Amino acid sequence: MNIWELFVAFILGLVEGLTEFAPVSSTGHMIIVDDLLLHSKQLFTEPVANTFKVVIQLGSILAVVIVFKDRFINLLALKKGVSIGDSKGRLSLPKVIVGLIPAGLTGVLFEDYIDEYLFSVETVIIGLVVGAFLLILADRLQPKQLKAEDVDQISYKQALGVGLFQCLGLWPGFSRSGSTIAGGVLLGMSHRAAADFTFIMAVPIMLGASSISLLKNWDYFTVDVLPFFTVGFISAFVFALIFIKFFLRLINKIKLVPFAIYRIILAAVIYFIFL
Repeated sequence: MNIWELFVAFILGLVEGLTEFAPVSSTGHMIIVDDLLLHSKQLFTEPVANTFKVVIQLGSILAVVIVFKDRFINLLALKKGVSIGDSKGRLSLPKVIVGLIPAGLTGVLFEDYIDEYLFSVETVIIGLVVGAFLLILADRLQPKQLKAEDVDQISYKQALGVGLFQCLGLWPGFSRSGSTIAGGVLLGMSHRAAADFTFIMAVPIMLGASSISLLKNWDYFTVDVLPFFTVGFISAFVFALIFIKFFLRLINKIKLVPFAIYRIILAAVIYFIFL
């Protein structure tokens, strides 16, 4: 394992950490960085490269768990005197489950179709641009009278609505975070409440998908690639931790339009590089 390979692992982890939970599409960024640093140099075989992507995604998930550790303790009733379903004025596990159901069912039913037909440069560009307009629309049409200033005020109806918007995130390039935050804003949540709910819902979805992929690719965890995986995991964790804290402090101020503009620029860059 040479220095260049470890540097590549660090950069890919950085990109994953900074974009996985931003409303800008981590897929769009990984297409560029992956092609320039991983496949173009032919560092590893395709299965090892795909396993690495699962590993760095787990680093990002761990960052969310750390940031929202108190929330998860309450949701899972790990604190004495707290019971599942009894929110006591706080976000409850049943509401999170309601939000997870639409995308979970859609993903299971259409996984093969998505993998076969929707993972291309063209579809990612479409997802980036259409998703950008959804972000702009959310900022423009957000109700003046908010129904949920913070995540604890989210209703079951809003949770289900955000879950339906999350289905859009199954289209590569659309961004799961972008679709759910925009959906939450359109349904009367503050930007911060929508972001909090988005990040909390991300953990079970991403953890489930990553765990399945990890089990399928467990044979590719060898001593030779372990340093590469470790550097990528740590890099993704650290930068996701930094980004999430930064994003949550600013989202109510900057809102979604800046991310929409960035997405359109990114789509143009991908178009001129790959098409």
